[in-house]
Amino acid sequence: MDKKSFIGLLLIGAILIGGSYFMSPSKEQLAKQQHYKDSVGREQVAAEAKYKADQALKKLAAADTVHAKPGETAVAGDSLRNLQKLKQYGPFQESAGKKKQYLTIENDFYKVSLSTRGGRPVSVQLKDFHTKKADGPPIMLYAEDSSTFALQLFDNTNRAYSTDSLFFAPSDSSFAVKADQSKTLSMRLSAGPGKYIEYVYSLKGNDHMMGCKINLVGMQDVIASNMQDLDLRWAMKTPSQENDLGSQRQNSTVYYKFPEEKVDNLNKTKDETKTLESSDLKWVAFKQQFFTSVLIADNSWGRTKPALEVHTDLGDSAHVKDFSARFSIPFLHKPAESFAMKFYFGPNNYTLLKSYNLDLEGQMSLGWSIFRYVNTWLVIPIFNFLDSFNMSYGIIILILTIIIKIIIFPIAYKTYLSSAKMRVIKPEVDELNAKFKDGDPLKKQQATMALYKKAGINPMAGCIPVLLQMPILIALVSFFPAAIELRQHGFLWASDLSTYDSIWHLPFRIPAYGDHVSLFALLMTGSTILYTWSNSQLMGQSDQLPGMKWMMYLMPVMFLVFMNNYSSGLSYYYFLANMITYGQTLLMRRFVDQDAIHKKIQENKLKPVKSSSWQQRLEKAARDRQNLLQQQQGKKKK
Repeated sequence: MDKKSFIGLLLIGAILIGGSYFMSPSKEQLAKQQHYKDSVGREQVAAEAKYKADQALKKLAAADTVHAKPGETAVAGDSLRNLQKLKQYGPFQESAGKKKQYLTIENDFYKVSLSTRGGRPVSVQLKDFHTKKADGPPIMLYAEDSSTFALQLFDNTNRAYSTDSLFFAPSDSSFAVKADQSKTLSMRLSAGPGKYIEYVYSLKGNDHMMGCKINLVGMQDVIASNMQDLDLRWAMKTPSQENDLGSQRQNSTVYYKFPEEKVDNLNKTKDETKTLESSDLKWVAFKQQFFTSVLIADNSWGRTKPALEVHTDLGDSAHVKDFSARFSIPFLHKPAESFAMKFYFGPNNYTLLKSYNLDLEGQMSLGWSIFRYVNTWLVIPIFNFLDSFNMSYGIIILILTIIIKIIIFPIAYKTYLSSAKMRVIKPEVDELNAKFKDGDPLKKQQATMALYKKAGINPMAGCIPVLLQMPILIALVSFFPAAIELRQHGFLWASDLSTYDSIWHLPFRIPAYGDHVSLFALLMTGSTILYTWSNSQLMGQSDQLPGMKWMMYLMPVMFLVFMNNYSSGLSYYYFLANMITYGQTLLMRRFVDQDAIHKKIQENKLKPVKSSSWQQRLEKAARDRQNLLQQQQGKKKK
């Protein structure tokens, strides 16, 4: 063999070895293949078992009706019934023939209805809250016919079972606990002597949490040996609880949290199905506008990655959204195993949710970034303090507005001083505008900036205070619709400050505006126009940007369309804030001496002007631009 042939063989061998290495399936692919084989195997075994059971049933039926001798009919009939039970219930034959019963466990805050079919909570009723109006029926977080909480598993014959179709035996009767009292009730699904699945529910009188422990005893001989996790499905259709279905749907979705990570959520406005990246999930919440149901694991879930789903049935006006979550709980085939978790059922109250130290308050829509901090550090503490005095919420909002206005008054005062300086120097600015009316706009700008600099005026000083106030104004847009304290509490003509007020229901619907007229929204718009007009009068008439004159009045009218369907508490706050600001402006105009300001400006003009490095860079950029324009004009003339 020559040298070239030897090298060729080596290359071919390297290609074959490398190809087999790189083309071999990964661990994930091998796992998927094995999962597929196991699934196919279970289906084949289940099909064979079903076929054999059907054949046995046919033989027994024939023996019972044709070949049975007198006195043997009862025995054959019993055999047939036993085989039918075996076929339907498998190892859970004790479920056969049982009837569905209901038990209730309740504490100071809610009442949970448990069904022996599925051994699960089928409904949760909140005692202190009512549906749609203050004298309406109690809030139902979910109902039996639109909810699911079930384990799904395979037995040793690879037949599938879902616990929500099997019957559990309760350990005790219904109970109620108060204050520091606590009690438990278990629901047990028997799979034979010493073999059972058990749900243990524990309740304390003054807690919104309900404990739930799943015990698996002796099930290692019942559940298929290749099952290392049991599927757990939790789902519900949330009933409509408020008058505004649209607002409920905008504020309802599935929230979830991983340890050491921020709270996340599925889309609020569109249907979404999502498989999470990890099974190390701490909790999942089916969050409604003002209430929430949360499932919290004490330890890690099984290996299967949780799948979450939110869906809106637009044709179903009785329900807000459909929520669904699939988890898995670990099963190690031991004689006795337990998986502990708990439910939270209750209101979306920031202080209450935060008290559990699980970041449950992260599901409340309080704005993002700095706006959320404004609400949690400023607005909510002040609101809760005022709420402790048991006052009308209309009065609380009034006092809250005054306090916030006092806090930002220094900013408002600086804004007014800046505008006063601009008013004083306006005649000189008008002279420059007239001088450069038909001249170079750049030279006019340079002359104006030079005038401001000599007078010691920063034209941006009035904008900065306004920007500093914006986080508070925007934060309140999130706070008022999310404040459950305002729910079903009225003020003046508004029956519920958490949603829009209506003084007139229109016989038709106006796109974007709605089918009603909100008086608080109208008052807010009118006060904004009044404040805008007042400011324009203080500044005097100007021929600069004439289009801005009507734009300043158009914006409040456009905002009216949005506020007509929003929280009346927010419109009421903005109305109060505008009127207080208007009053502050009148007082400051009375006590601020514009003659003294004018005198100070004239004194500043006589002082030598020292430009800052930033101003020097601006001036240099302006000069460079001027020189470039002159060069371009010179080239055109040539």
